[in-house]
Amino acid sequence: MTESWSPYISHPRIMVLGVQPGTPPFRIVQIDGQVVGEAKAITDVLSAAAAFGITVHDLDDPDVVRWVGGDKFTWTVH
Repeated sequence: MTESWSPYISHPRIMVLGVQPGTPPFRIVQIDGQVVGEAKAITDVLSAAAAFGITVHDLDDPDVVRWVGGDKFTWTVH
């Protein structure tokens, strides 16, 4: 029996890239593929989303936000 397998890759509007060194460390935020700013905390991500008319109900939903190089609690360089 052959099963058809199709991986689902979400394409969320918001992407939060890995932590960058700085004082304090920060993460680059992209919305719709455009860099829109730096985030130093979760609230900065939510503010950037709101500025583009995006309401985020669940920061863990991969269809809404993609966290690269960590999750919503990763804000320091390892």
